[in-house]
Amino acid sequence: MSQKKLGNALGLTFQQIQKYERGANRIGSSRLFLLSRILDVPVSFFFDDMAPEVASGQPDFAEAAQANFDQDDLAKRETLELVRAYYKITDADVRKRLFDLVKAVGDQVLEDVDDA
Repeated sequence: MSQKKLGNALGLTFQQIQKYERGANRIGSSRLFLLSRILDVPVSFFFDDMAPEVASGQPDFAEAAQANFDQDDLAKRETLELVRAYYKITDADVRKRLFDLVKAVGDQVLEDVDDA
């Protein structure tokens, strides 16, 4: 989605969207919620890569914050993007072969860890 389309959906200019992307302006919680609806992602999507000390707001409690912010792999941005890309593959045979490939690689990694 372009900055212009996103700006139109939010009732903002594309320049304002650029400021949000660069971090020049903060995004309020209500606008963040609206963004998640427009982009069809959970609000947590925007916090996937946040450092624990930032997430907690208290650097002294970084380890405790990490425990609170550890997410299930299914809720991570990378997983969401992978699933969306997977379902964009229109050929069912290609999709099945890709699924089998990824599954085989994952199984091999587990075998290598078990052998170590």
